[in-house]
Amino acid sequence: MKQIKKIQSQCKQLRLSTIAAQVGDLAEQAAAESISYLEFTSRFLEAEIIHREQRAQERKLKEATLPVKHQLEIFNCALIEGMPSVLLAQLKELGWVDQLLNLIIMGPPGVGKTLLAAGLCHHAIIQGYTAFFRSMEQLMSTLVKKDTNRSAAIEHRRLLKANLIVIDDIMMVNSDARKANAFFHFINEIYEKASIVITTNKSPKEWVETLGDEVLTAAVLDRILHHAEVIKLAGESQRKINRKGGLRPL
Repeated sequence: MKQIKKIQSQCKQLRLSTIAAQVGDLAEQAAAESISYLEFTSRFLEAEIIHREQRAQERKLKEATLPVKHQLEIFNCALIEGMPSVLLAQLKELGWVDQLLNLIIMGPPGVGKTLLAAGLCHHAIIQGYTAFFRSMEQLMSTLVKKDTNRSAAIEHRRLLKANLIVIDDIMMVNSDARKANAFFHFINEIYEKASIVITTNKSPKEWVETLGDEVLTAAVLDRILHHAEVIKLAGESQRKINRKGGLRPL
């Protein structure tokens, strides 16, 4: 017992909190199974590794700021035109993230664009990637404040390290030259370094209405569309159907 307490104290000094909490149980298991010293060492190190990976995943999920509905399991391919189950299965393999491909998810309101994008973001984090979900409004706020606001600067650096960034509803921002310039520079910074998923109810050619600068819009489109898949969703608004008491919400 004295030796256990000593090991626990040593573990706390080394910030091995999981080993400190489990060393007693692990020692009892090792004695019962008559395992070698090397196997015992491997087991308690593995316990610490698993715990740290879980904490890292929890932190990533928190920082991703996913919407409430983000589980791909509730995305019903049978109700949506343009997203067959085989395509969703391919997207879940995340090879497109490894290849730094972008996705543009288009469609009218209510067909599940945000759910699909958020679901892919959540799935990527569970698989070990660093991914973030941001509305266009949130992203633009960060980009225009990053040079004068500490929180925005930290957020900006965090986004630059991502494997995947979801930009939800790219049309939801007022036309502004400063914002257009900031958005272009951001896209340029992450170009071919991260995958981008954009949800929109307008075609890329219409984005100039939001960015307000044809030259910058063309430059943004050139980088986003260079390696991109366009997914066009269609169908009746699932939110409208749900209000009628029918289907589960998307």
